[in-house]
Amino acid sequence: MNLLTLTSAEFAAALADKPGVIIPIGSIEQHGPMGLLGCDCLCAEAIAQEAGARGEILVAPVLAYTSAQFNMDFPGTISIRSRTLMSLIEDIVDSLHHQGVKGVYFLNAHGANIAPIRAATHDIYNRLGDRAPRIRCKSWWDFEAVNVIRTREFGDWEGMHATPSEISITQHSHRIPEVVAPEAPAKKLDAAFIQTHAGDFHPPASQHKAEFPDGRVGSHSALASPGVGAEIVSAAATALVNDFNEFIASIPAPK
Repeated sequence: MNLLTLTSAEFAAALADKPGVIIPIGSIEQHGPMGLLGCDCLCAEAIAQEAGARGEILVAPVLAYTSAQFNMDFPGTISIRSRTLMSLIEDIVDSLHHQGVKGVYFLNAHGANIAPIRAATHDIYNRLGDRAPRIRCKSWWDFEAVNVIRTREFGDWEGMHATPSEISITQHSHRIPEVVAPEAPAKKLDAAFIQTHAGDFHPPASQHKAEFPDGRVGSHSALASPGVGAEIVSAAATALVNDFNEFIASIPAPK
């Protein structure tokens, strides 16, 4: 259920039935030679809206403006400070808390969002204590059913950024840019690099672009296909509905 297209009374009725909200969160940043600037937002939104329809779950508008400093040397990237994102998250959660929301589920599509969401959650819990809405953050690629597809289709060429799985989702749900598909990157990422750079922990923008000049980070984007995108969206939406319902059921009753 899309919050934007509900009346206030419809929102209240939906909340009385299931007191939680999904907030998709992405970024606006380059995604290689064939990826859309809004790729992360579009992925999170497509999966969240599909889950909302399947599970009759409230879905808030996607959070698009987030931190992506490492891609600022690529045209079209818009990055805000992590502390700004934290403040925005707190204000949104406070508003939902005022409306009676008991659980806020962030469906994430951008690695650099994870740390600010967690830090904001700690501050919310510290400030509101037991009165705070419970918060869960999960990235769409965290679901086991999704990773089965990613591993089967792309293996080590999934990489870390401008991945064929996220490009596949946008090919399924949006236009396909008319570009020449890039060749495979020079080499696959090793386990040490992936571990060190988890959560999009990359160096300053100029150094990052020098290391990955076409914007891809170990990802063979050209392996993407809309059919795989449809499969990923379906698998992720099913897993999200199940995880959201478990999350809401686990929230303690008010004392």
